[in-house]
Amino acid sequence: MLHAIPVGVRGSDIDHLVVGPGGVFTVNAKHHPRADIWVADSTFLVNGTRQPYIRNSRHEAARAAKLLTAACGFDVAAEPVIVTVNARAVTVKSPPDGVHVVPRMHVARWLLRQRDIHPPETVEALYEAARRSTTWQP
Repeated sequence: MLHAIPVGVRGSDIDHLVVGPGGVFTVNAKHHPRADIWVADSTFLVNGTRQPYIRNSRHEAARAAKLLTAACGFDVAAEPVIVTVNARAVTVKSPPDGVHVVPRMHVARWLLRQRDIHPPETVEALYEAARRSTTWQP
């Protein structure tokens, strides 16, 4: 897992990047102590207020996939994950298409449950590319 990866020149970053046999995941941590979070399709509400987290997470994963593909020389898919931290309640009525919403306390178990899609040599190549700053600063 890599943390706080600066991307581009405008101050953007990826909170966390997980690279493993189960895939590549861009993890967007959202700290909302004691908040009520409600998710349905492309709507993400925090205490009733709409947030752009789903759209932003999709964009972040697509950008990571594009940059890792260029750095590795083979197609890389990245899946967006929104991790809720310290929320009072997280209700997912219908999961957003292509975006995973996981409470912090379930992240490790969720990652371990992902079906293996990469052999060890691919994981190594992905990790080596991901840890190079030049991958993220095209």
